[in-house]
Amino acid sequence: MGAVISLSELPPGGSATVREMPKVGAVFLRLREMGLQPGITITLVRSAPMGDPLEIKVRGYRLTLRKADARHISVESA
Repeated sequence: MGAVISLSELPPGGSATVREMPKVGAVFLRLREMGLQPGITITLVRSAPMGDPLEIKVRGYRLTLRKADARHISVESA
């Protein structure tokens, strides 16, 4: 069992399972609609040169999200 950290702390190339994410907020509603939900495995593909935004791989496709939003998503590293 891995440590629970925020998605923003996951290193590039690292995979993790989403454990918790906010249930309110337009950004998180949109992310849930795009398949980012507790229990799925994601991979942090890369971050922009200044560290923001982050690119993640979810269910075979890639999403970008702001690092500030990623801080609210708890993941368990694989």
